[in-house]
Amino acid sequence: MADDRFHVYDTTLRDGAQQEGLNLTVADKLAVARHLDGLGVGFIEGGWPGANPKDTEFFRRARTELDLRHAQLAAFGATRRAGVKAADDPLVAALRESGAPVVTLVAKSHDRHVELALRTTLQENLAMIRDTVSHLRAEGQRVFLDAEHFFDGYKSNPAYALEVVRTAAEAGADVIALCDTNGGMLPDELAEIVHGAVQTSARVGIHCHDDTGCAVANTLAAVKAGATHVQGCANGYGERSGNANLFTVVANLQLKRGFELVPPQALADMTRIAHAITEVTNVTPNSHAPYVGASAFAHKAGLHASAIKVDPNLYQHIDPAEVGNDMRMLVSDMAGRASVELKGRELGYELTPGNTKELVDRVKDLESKGFTFEAADASFELLLRDTVHGERRRHFEVESWRVIVEHTKGGELVSEATVKLHAKGERIVATGEGNGPVNALDKAVRLALEKLYPDLAKVELVDYKVRILEGTHGTGAITRVLITSSDDTTGWSTVGVGQNIIDASWQALEQAVTYGLLRAGHEC
Repeated sequence: MADDRFHVYDTTLRDGAQQEGLNLTVADKLAVARHLDGLGVGFIEGGWPGANPKDTEFFRRARTELDLRHAQLAAFGATRRAGVKAADDPLVAALRESGAPVVTLVAKSHDRHVELALRTTLQENLAMIRDTVSHLRAEGQRVFLDAEHFFDGYKSNPAYALEVVRTAAEAGADVIALCDTNGGMLPDELAEIVHGAVQTSARVGIHCHDDTGCAVANTLAAVKAGATHVQGCANGYGERSGNANLFTVVANLQLKRGFELVPPQALADMTRIAHAITEVTNVTPNSHAPYVGASAFAHKAGLHASAIKVDPNLYQHIDPAEVGNDMRMLVSDMAGRASVELKGRELGYELTPGNTKELVDRVKDLESKGFTFEAADASFELLLRDTVHGERRRHFEVESWRVIVEHTKGGELVSEATVKLHAKGERIVATGEGNGPVNALDKAVRLALEKLYPDLAKVELVDYKVRILEGTHGTGAITRVLITSSDDTTGWSTVGVGQNIIDASWQALEQAVTYGLLRAGHEC
């Protein structure tokens, strides 16, 4: 299990799951827990057993289905109700019977919340904390306490907020996590308050929300002030603006502050784990996320590329491999010769000075017409191949294509596409039907080519984006289409531009098929 001197505590499955639009099944929660354990976190908060059937079921299944190598499961719950013994409270019993070795109790530390939300006295709230912590400790469970609204409570009544910390520690709580529940704190003020809490001799942790955009900074400030337990969520999930992003916190503490929190090989798997969790949660990954985002080490400006060509560290704060990410060169109208040279090298091409100049000029000319290559690597590689090898021979030549959209009597819209192609000495005519013009074209091309190129069966269109370009108006506007395709191993994106949306789509689709055939080893 992880070193107990400093805790990395994940609360994705409970606090993170409160994010709007994020709904996890029990199977999803088990899958996310396995990924987090692979990262090497010390504790995984599984949810609130007894409060809802899903979390109760999670803890039941976790006993037999989770084989955790690094983490311990924590069950979340509240202190006993006012006027009821902890031993007689059914929600406390659910925590006791959850099978979790650790229980995290939430308790009010803001005097106004005690009186207005709990509707009890300040002294009874302390008794609730003392009774529940000592009861669970006597039952053999380790207890952490989340001091809810601690920082707002400290501003309102510092003596009472600190008394909550002392009471929990004296009753046997191993850690008291100070919660910035409303997410309104800034690092300097938060650090002062944490330092004051540390003076109680209790072991202090930190739990921050990101409503000021400071959750990670506040967490780091708390650690500097003496906290030895950090809480956060994978990818910064959580309600409102989210929680502290646990991946960013761990990477900052380990790579910038020298903490040994997770095994180096696990840290090097962080980017994969972050993206694997987005697949489970079905939340679009933030490409600009620190450390693990697809754009975290992406360089676009020509000035940057010139420096990176000399030494990558001149414009990168770490080696991306330390967190399992990669440096990427983006090609755009901002690109200079160095950008294109590095991108070419990334794709396996050594460009001559003449190739480089020609390619830079072509990129800038096409981008002035509405194309974009920073989000369409496959289109850029095809352009690069044309520049290096001369106008490429085609897998197929297009004689013509046509799309008809029919509105049926029953109100259904059906698209029918016909393509006429020449490939491997044959003239092929194929017709496909789809739920839209692009889907119909895609099916028609497949019908035409799959007998000659069976590998196309593995290629599928997975995303389609349309943008009306700035500076153009109405139905005659210039349209840019980005298509993302994938096979059974990876994905690629292509771009098309034109006044006709179907024509722009065809350009991107034709390139997507061509690139897929090249990936499958079909040279022209």
